[in-house]
Amino acid sequence: MSLVTLLPFIVLIGAMFLMTRSAKKKQQQAAQMRDSMQTGTGVRTIGGMYATVKEVHDDTVLLEVAPGVHAVYAKNAIGAVLDDAEYNRIVHGDDPAEETPVVPDDASSLTGDTDAATTDETRVDLGKKPEADADTAKDADAAEPKDGKADGEK
Repeated sequence: MSLVTLLPFIVLIGAMFLMTRSAKKKQQQAAQMRDSMQTGTGVRTIGGMYATVKEVHDDTVLLEVAPGVHAVYAKNAIGAVLDDAEYNRIVHGDDPAEETPVVPDDASSLTGDTDAATTDETRVDLGKKPEADADTAKDADAAEPKDGKADGEK
């Protein structure tokens, strides 16, 4: 057999080796992630359910899926261990951006001048009528004839 006929088989065996190696790395990372679970951490199951870890056993995990509702899951069913900020953002709708203080665009915070930091809350007219005005406009439109002529005109 020549090298040219063996080359496809060598490439195929090399590709299979690389694929199994990357799959083993992913499995090891997933096992480390599952072993890092602690009581009180938020997790996402492979089914997409978010819960809080209550107890960790050898092969199982006790999860609190709702206040007072507990379920036992296999450790392999845990898809991701979430940090507190991400868990609160997803489950409770907390937005960490809202908790950060607002910094003014000007340098008034550096100089201590509070007059420059005042903001005007002006309304921008987008051409929309408020709901009360829209109702009166509908009544006025209904009173006008469809042909655009006033009463008595022909």
